Amino acid sequence: MRIVSVFAVGGLALSAAAACGEAPEETNEGGGTAADTYSACMVTDVGGIDDKSFNTSAWKGLEAAKAANPNIEIKNTSSKAEADYEPNLTQYVNQKCDFILAVGGLMSGATSKIAKAHPDQQFGIVDAKLLEANVFPMQFDTAQAAFQAGYLAAGMSKSGKVATYGGEKIPPVTIFMDGFVDGVAHYNQTKGKNVQALGWNKTTQNGSFTNSFVKQDEGKKVSDALVAQGADIIMPVAGGAGLGTTAAAQASGGKYSAIWVDTDGCESTPNCSALVTTVVKNISDAVRDAVETAAKGEKLAHDPGYLGTLANNGVSLAPYHEFDSKVPAELKAEVDKLKADIAAGTVTVTSAAQPK
Repeated sequence: MRIVSVFAVGGLALSAAAACGEAPEETNEGGGTAADTYSACMVTDVGGIDDKSFNTSAWKGLEAAKAANPNIEIKNTSSKAEADYEPNLTQYVNQKCDFILAVGGLMSGATSKIAKAHPDQQFGIVDAKLLEANVFPMQFDTAQAAFQAGYLAAGMSKSGKVATYGGEKIPPVTIFMDGFVDGVAHYNQTKGKNVQALGWNKTTQNGSFTNSFVKQDEGKKVSDALVAQGADIIMPVAGGAGLGTTAAAQASGGKYSAIWVDTDGCESTPNCSALVTTVVKNISDAVRDAVETAAKGEKLAHDPGYLGTLANNGVSLAPYHEFDSKVPAELKAEVDKLKADIAAGTVTVTSAAQPK
C-alpha cells in the first residue's frame, strides 16, 4: 500500500541463507500433467501460512483458483526468517513455477531483487508495488474500512478510550492505524464527543508496536498496557501476534473487546465472542482473480495492477457476528452510510501509507 522501495530486506547470500536455516516447509496441491498444468507457488513472509491473517487469506485465494480451474497446481513455502525470502523465491524460479506469489510488504526487497534477475518470470506481490514490470501488485486501501472501524469503536466505547497497535511500523500496518484514528476523530467531530484514540499518533507517525507478527505474548503485553490506560476496544494490526490480544479480550469477561484485521476473525480465530468486527482486506479474491487470469494466458498488467477499495469490495467491514445485537441500529446505519460516503468521495480518507 505504498511505494515499497522503503523496505530493505537483509541481503544474505543465498548459500549462506540456505546454510543457516532449516529446509522450508512446503505444501503442494495439484493435479494433471506437466503439459497441461499452470503452477502457482506462494512464499509467505515470517508470519507463516497459519497466521490467521494475510498469509492465510492469500493461500485461500490460491485454493479458490484451483477449485475454479483444476489445471492450476498450487504450493506454498513458509519463511521462518527474512533471510529465507530470497532462497524461497529462487527455489520456485528453479522449479519453473508459472506464477510466484510473495505475500507482504516485508518481502518487497527480496522480490524486487529476484524479479529483476528473472525478467521473464511472472511474480505477484501482496501489499506492495515494485518497479519491476513482471511483478503484479495487489494493494488495498485499508484506511477506508479502518476509518469505519474507528468510528464504530468510538460509538461502542464505554470508557471513552479506544486503541490500536501494530506489528511493525511499515505502510501496510500504519495505513490501518491512520484510518482507525481518523475514524475516531470523525465520530468526535460528528457527535461532539471526545473519545481518545490510544496507541497511534497520525501526525507524528509514532505509536505502539510489538516488533513481531508472531509473538502472541508481545501482543498481549502491548494491549495490557493500553487497557491499563483505559482502552476498552483495541484493534491490533500485528498478524498472529494480535491473537494475544483477542485471547486476553475473550478471557476478560467483557472488560474489553477487539477488532481484527485482514480476514474475518470469526472465521479465522477462536476468539469470535470478543470481536466487534474485522477490517477485511480481500486478499483471497485478488489472488484468485490474478491467478485465474494468468492461467488463461492473459497478461497481468503491472499498471495499474489491483487496488482494493470500499467501492469494489476489496476492503470492507466483516459482519458483527456475536456483537450484532450489541451494536445499536443507529450506529450500524451511520457506519453503513460512511461506506457509501467514502466510496462516493463525499468523505475523504487519507494516509501517508495509501497506495500511490
